[in-house]
Amino acid sequence: MQDQDRTTARLDRKPKRTKVPSVYAVGNRFKVVVRNGDKQVTEYVGTLSEARKRKAALSTAVAEGEYHAEARLTLQAYFDLWRTVYKGRSRKRIRPETLNEYVRDLELHVLPTLGGRKLRTIRPMHIRKLASDLEAKGLSPGTVRLAVAPLRALFATAVEDDLLRSNPCTGVKLSQQVEQADDEDEHATKALTEEELRELLAQVPADHRLFVEFLAHCGLRISEGIAVRWGDIAWGDPPRLKVRRRIYKNQVAPPKSDYGKRTIKLSPGMARQLWELRKANRPQDDEYVFTTSNGSVLDPSNLAARVFKPAARRAGVPWAGFHSLRHTAGTIRFRNGWNAKQVQLFLGHHDPAFTLRVYVHLLPDDQPDCGWLDELTSGQTKGQTERRETEQDAETVEQAVSLA
Repeated sequence: MQDQDRTTARLDRKPKRTKVPSVYAVGNRFKVVVRNGDKQVTEYVGTLSEARKRKAALSTAVAEGEYHAEARLTLQAYFDLWRTVYKGRSRKRIRPETLNEYVRDLELHVLPTLGGRKLRTIRPMHIRKLASDLEAKGLSPGTVRLAVAPLRALFATAVEDDLLRSNPCTGVKLSQQVEQADDEDEHATKALTEEELRELLAQVPADHRLFVEFLAHCGLRISEGIAVRWGDIAWGDPPRLKVRRRIYKNQVAPPKSDYGKRTIKLSPGMARQLWELRKANRPQDDEYVFTTSNGSVLDPSNLAARVFKPAARRAGVPWAGFHSLRHTAGTIRFRNGWNAKQVQLFLGHHDPAFTLRVYVHLLPDDQPDCGWLDELTSGQTKGQTERRETEQDAETVEQAVSLA
């Protein structure tokens, strides 16, 4: 009986002719055969319809001299080559730390799923399935986009290398990152007064004080603050900080929205403290500015429980959290004459109207003097208006004296 089963299995695997020339049924697959000179190109697909299309594509590629044996490379094999030669997609070459992020994201999120597939067999549906699976694992839309971005660059290089006809990532729509949580929480977040901020900073242990002061200066979300790297600081005049990423749920991701990507001016005092810290440690540009004692990324929850909250209680502001520092930074700027658009860009809000809704209570509610309207409508200068009013007052006084 077993011998009979094995014989039947062999017969099932024996190629059987189909109505399409050079296409054979093999078990539950279809074998496509095309001659390429003195060699034979063979591929397997799932359906007869796919086999017909694939045969036409292969025949065209062979006829035009576009078929290469290298096209049999798996994604993993091509990645191993690509990572050593990729220089970026623009005139400005890719930074080494950015390439390292690309490599890490591909190794972590993409290659375990698609690495074994032949490069030229990957289709848009595989990219969509990959994105869906990553989101199902709990990754945010931003992290998924971050994982697909280097894959898109890799496929674009493969197109340039004449290994693919088109980029399978092109046209694939991914979930959009929705800005909500942090900014919505600002309605309920209380800002510190300047005196409360001074006292809080005084209560923070010395080894973490600069980080807390940095958040208060720059108005960063805690997820953005722990993700700042030395290469993000431009030591010019004035010194500036580029906000380009955040660390959320232990994953490096872009800011919450495109508006979160921003450049912030640093005060001279803060820039000086950061420069002194850099001189003392001599870090590389891709290293994080603020880390634990062993060089790992700060854990916001651990830092809040162990450092920030105890300091806040000692300072008499037990309600304060990391987001209070961000709200305080915006409040101080409004009180120092910044307008809503300037504060919006500084904080990375999606809309100046949102910024106004959060900080409108800081704007003066008394109506300013409107005497300038008289100047505007009468065509007279302020001095002329004042002289005319003085003369009218004098006439009124003379009339009152004469009547007396």
